[in-house]
Amino acid sequence: MKNKNLLIVFAKNPVLGKCKTRLAKDLGKHKALIVYNYLLQHTANVVSQTLSDVAVFYSDFIEKNDCWDNNYYKKIQTKGHLGIKMKNAFQWAFESKYKKVCIIGTDLLSLETKDLSRSFELLENNDLVFGPAEDGGYYLMGMQHLINEAFLDKAWSTNTVLQQTIEDVQVKKIAFLNKKNDIDTFEDLKKSNFKLSKIGLKNHLDKI
Repeated sequence: MKNKNLLIVFAKNPVLGKCKTRLAKDLGKHKALIVYNYLLQHTANVVSQTLSDVAVFYSDFIEKNDCWDNNYYKKIQTKGHLGIKMKNAFQWAFESKYKKVCIIGTDLLSLETKDLSRSFELLENNDLVFGPAEDGGYYLMGMQHLINEAFLDKAWSTNTVLQQTIEDVQVKKIAFLNKKNDIDTFEDLKKSNFKLSKIGLKNHLDKI
């Protein structure tokens, strides 16, 4: 352990047909995989500049020759619903003696290193910190001790996830980062003004 802060990254393995499935409904599986690989690399670039320790939790298996620094912890998510997977990751982090722990996914084109730094700063005086997503979920969650209520099962991937989580932990002191747009659907990609030509696809965001 290098310091007291740990950033957990939940990353789906970039396997054709198993990632960005909602995006694939419009782009097709191959193009959706290209977009996802771009998101993965972007996230890795941002995370590489953070001062915290980093643990990458893969969905199914640990990738060889991946885009992540070899000094990071590399682990596999446990079985169960998303809440259980996240809880087990946080529990491992706190049992490993980290004092402040944050978790992100790999779906955010607008993620910046300062977002990660700010989240750890906010945990100095708050029990929980959230990065709200425009779709009603969250792109980041952080805590300075394990709060079991944050991981209760709920309607994951819906527009009520953040609100339900806040209600579950309503007695806790909570801080928020700026709201951002994560990339789950074709409409999300449009809102981001992302140019598909950057990754060798169409030059505009008309439906493909």
